[in-house]
Amino acid sequence: MGSACFSRDFCLFILLINTCGVMGNAGLADVDECAEDSDDCHIDALCQNTAKSYNCICKPGYKGDGKQCEDMDECENDYNGGCVHECINIPGNYRCMCYDGFMLAHDGHNCLDVDECLDNNGGCQQVCVNTMGSYECMCTEGFFLSDNQHTCIHRSDDGMNCMNKDHGCAHICREAPGKGGVSCECRPGFELAKNQKDCTLTCNYGNGGCQHTCNDTDTGPVCGCHQKYALHSDSKTCIEKDEAAIESSEFNATSVADVDKRVKRRLLMETCAVNNGGCDRTCKDTATGVRCSCPVGFTLQPDGKTCKDIDECEEHNGGCDHFCRNTVGSFECSCQKGHKLLTDERTCQDIDECSFERTCDHTCINYPGSFECLCNKGYILYGLTHCGDIDECSINNGSCEYGCINTQGSYECVCPPGQKLHWNKKDCIEGVKCLPNGKPAPRAQLTCIKSGGAEVCSLSCPSNALFLADSENSYTLSCGVPVQPGKPPQKRNVTTALPACADTLAPPIKQKARFKIKDAKCHLKPRNKEKHRDVSKQNIQGGQFPCTDDCQVTFVNLKCDSSKKRRRGRKSPSKEVSHITAEFEMEMKEEDASESCNVDCVRERMKQRLQSAMRTLRKSITKQQFYIQFSGTEYEVAQKPPKAAEGAETCSTGQVLRDGKCVSCGVGTFYSGEQEQCVQCPPGTYQDTVGQLSCEPCPSTEGQGIAGAKNVSQCGGQCPVGHFSDDGFRPCQPCALGFYQPEPGRVLCFPCGGGLMTKYEGSVSFRDCEARVHCAPGHYYNSSTHRCIRCPAGTYQSESSQNYCITCPGNTTTDFDGATNVSQCKNQVCGGELGEYTGYIESPNYPGDYPSNVDCVWMINPPHKRRILIVVPEIFLPIEDECGDVLVMRKSAHPTSITTYETCQTYERPIAFTSRSRKLWIQFKSNEGNSGKGFQVPYVTYDEDYQQLIEDIVRDGRLYASENHQEILKDKKLIKALFDVLAHPQNYFKYTAAESKEMFPRSFIKLLRSKVSRFLRPYK
Repeated sequence: MGSACFSRDFCLFILLINTCGVMGNAGLADVDECAEDSDDCHIDALCQNTAKSYNCICKPGYKGDGKQCEDMDECENDYNGGCVHECINIPGNYRCMCYDGFMLAHDGHNCLDVDECLDNNGGCQQVCVNTMGSYECMCTEGFFLSDNQHTCIHRSDDGMNCMNKDHGCAHICREAPGKGGVSCECRPGFELAKNQKDCTLTCNYGNGGCQHTCNDTDTGPVCGCHQKYALHSDSKTCIEKDEAAIESSEFNATSVADVDKRVKRRLLMETCAVNNGGCDRTCKDTATGVRCSCPVGFTLQPDGKTCKDIDECEEHNGGCDHFCRNTVGSFECSCQKGHKLLTDERTCQDIDECSFERTCDHTCINYPGSFECLCNKGYILYGLTHCGDIDECSINNGSCEYGCINTQGSYECVCPPGQKLHWNKKDCIEGVKCLPNGKPAPRAQLTCIKSGGAEVCSLSCPSNALFLADSENSYTLSCGVPVQPGKPPQKRNVTTALPACADTLAPPIKQKARFKIKDAKCHLKPRNKEKHRDVSKQNIQGGQFPCTDDCQVTFVNLKCDSSKKRRRGRKSPSKEVSHITAEFEMEMKEEDASESCNVDCVRERMKQRLQSAMRTLRKSITKQQFYIQFSGTEYEVAQKPPKAAEGAETCSTGQVLRDGKCVSCGVGTFYSGEQEQCVQCPPGTYQDTVGQLSCEPCPSTEGQGIAGAKNVSQCGGQCPVGHFSDDGFRPCQPCALGFYQPEPGRVLCFPCGGGLMTKYEGSVSFRDCEARVHCAPGHYYNSSTHRCIRCPAGTYQSESSQNYCITCPGNTTTDFDGATNVSQCKNQVCGGELGEYTGYIESPNYPGDYPSNVDCVWMINPPHKRRILIVVPEIFLPIEDECGDVLVMRKSAHPTSITTYETCQTYERPIAFTSRSRKLWIQFKSNEGNSGKGFQVPYVTYDEDYQQLIEDIVRDGRLYASENHQEILKDKKLIKALFDVLAHPQNYFKYTAAESKEMFPRSFIKLLRSKVSRFLRPYK
């Protein structure tokens, strides 16, 4: 069974497949103390069941008898754990690290020089020279290196100063004040020589140019090598001691003949059985002696014995798209940030961060190598990816004249009793105030006619219309403006025109009814023109109703919702049933009241007429003869949908098909049912909402505005910024001295306050007010005290000379007062999702900087017989805080409990490890010092039967030595796939062999395959 499984491609953890499970022999019943948790093995030991007993074996990396196990400090041995530079011991394992200027080799132990000159020329202005463990900048003829050791300065021939080419300093030149001379200094890591000009290298700079060890002497650094390596002839680099050192050639022969004899005799005596024939790598015995050869990635040197690494990166960048890094015997391609290496291990592909879960709160836009988060209107970005509601009311009271109410994604201005909002939605006017010579906005009209004995009703909606497609089979439509706010559907953006002087403000007459239409869907579609012609030819009678001249329909709200109703009988198909809920508001004119019929009497008559109209409307709707008119086009409210042509894509009303997708008509346009396309709003109208069926008339009494106006401000005729008038339209006058107005179309100007004057008439901002002090960002000007006040915590101000601070978006706040940017607003909530099988924890405000004085606690409690695997892709904690910000993972909150992981530093190299305890208590604390990006740490719980295998994998340095392997542990999609299989082994079958090869590099699969094979077949 096992061999059958291994004949497939591995890709993911095939080890976890149940079909490749444990095979045992039948025998006498035995109590499995390990399974029943009745053993007394140490927490860092493995329990191995035996016949009638069990054994405790300390895990790799630990020592003891199994009942007591303690960490084995691999770094204490003579070999420094095999690390050539630094060895860092961690519980049950160790990690090698390299000095600055070096990088860890594939074996996870050796350190190789980093060529800093490959990256932006090392920052050097002219010439960059790479050295072992460091690099140096140099200048061309006629220039010398400046004190910053990167830029070059043109030499001068005048005088004895540091600009003179003959100052003689090897590194840094300092002019001696008052002495007319110069003094020399050296860069850090160098010492000034006795001649006070030259600089002597020490081990403190680039490890003294040594690859492994460095010792300072009077004559300079002396290099040495780790015990497994030998010093190369350059006295700096180290080569492996795979075989004995090459025998030195004897060039002190007395004659050519003697040399020939000596060489022939030595060749005949050489054999691959002794010291590998002196070959670096492969040795083969031949009739003429041994023959040496080298593996792929090396070339044989002229001595016929030594193998030298080939630098594949020197030719065509090794075939790599982005970066090529030479390694011993091979090379490795890597990619720029925001890209990933494909499985051909050469090509780089952009990472689509927008395809990940939880990348952005609202809208994500992917760019090559990066991405950007955008927020919906009324929201602002914080923490790099999150969107919070803007509190517009904190920005100069939302520019409202009276009161301001913040809402999610928007805000509303309110007026005191007896006043109403101006069309600009900011100013307050008297409730009966009219536009000079103004005309009332067109009102809704309900017209019913009799055609062939049937009632045909049509609702005309000339203004203040709003269409919202709630779903595929439901929509909401409103026409007009309700007397009481809050009745129109949400998202409505009402811009009520001022009433004419003849209008009344008497309470409206209201009626609500619910109608049902069988065999129809709620699709608002243009009316069939053939039907329209047939009706128009028939004898029709009727007219506008329920109102003629004595009342008006002020507001209509319709909601159409479709559902399927199954007929009786098992095989009966389900039928569409649509329900229409209609709300009407009707307004009477008080002058129609008389002595014989007072106001109450007139209202009662109007109510009866409205009820009669609703009954007529019911007949019309039942017979599917009810239509709504927008911009000269009649639409069927709910009809039996026609059969669409095969393969034809249909869109909802208000949308058009573009590039195979349904797109709503944008602002400044409306959907014309007659033309079946988006049409620009004609001059004198505007539309500030998408997907609408008509445009709104402009409130202006003069001027036509522009075609395609997207809001009222584009209608024209309004007062410009810094000006006002009684109605907000021309003619206008400038704001007086001491006043300003930042918006167009206003009926007033705002005072500077505190007796302050403006620099000129027609000012447009408080910044034009002549404040007594200049306030920097993070402050606001108090007009009462004429002082700059720091913005309180939870607010910010990025501009100078303002008289307000902006409230932080959403539920965020700032660490301190005086914030100058929205980026300083941080979410305080400890993030993450804790599941039984998979989950993650993240610092507050991630990926933005976390706030100060955080105290987050998470508890991972896996199900029975499951263990925890943690992956830390990267973590950013500022070391400057002297460990004031700490992430710790322990068995419990008790400080002396078993610790699995603890750090207070930044690590961009990923690490994976298993929990040393079955449960995990995690705490993250920060102080008031520096802040950082923090972390997002995923975890998975797995079957404890695989404990030994998982630990074997995560402890292997090869898992981290390759940059490609590191990227796997940082790739959210790949980690999710690995965790998916670890948590639920049966999910392995979701991934085909082809998918496996596309997801992971061959080296990663090879690493896992060897370990899985050894785990499942240990004796083969």
